[in-house]
Amino acid sequence: MTSNRPYLLRAFYEWITDNKCTPYLLVDTHLPGVLVPQQHVNEDGQIVLNVSETAVLGLTMDNYAIRFNARFGGVPTDIQVPVGAVVGIYARENGQGMVFEPEETPEPPEPTPPTTLKKPAKKPALRVVK
Repeated sequence: MTSNRPYLLRAFYEWITDNKCTPYLLVDTHLPGVLVPQQHVNEDGQIVLNVSETAVLGLTMDNYAIRFNARFGGVPTDIQVPVGAVVGIYARENGQGMVFEPEETPEPPEPTPPTTLKKPAKKPALRVVK
């Protein structure tokens, strides 16, 4: 089955905003595909992102990544966070939300060597049967 993380992220985002709270994402920036301003990453390699409607533009949350544009120090910046890099989502006001366990990324299968087909000793032949 596919990961349930993107579905839970969207559900918690909606729940937090429906309750008039500010959704924050905690992101592990060590994972591949994370595009965030590195000067705002803490010593543990994590960054907290405010993803409220008033803080970001063009927020999209699909099954693979969260993308938006935000300002960091007044500079507009495109952000991309693969859903597997999200450590948690929570409300700033009360801390309610969810923390995720690290996902195991499946190893790609080892390529199997091509099998050689044996040539038949005789060519197949058709004959008329009466």
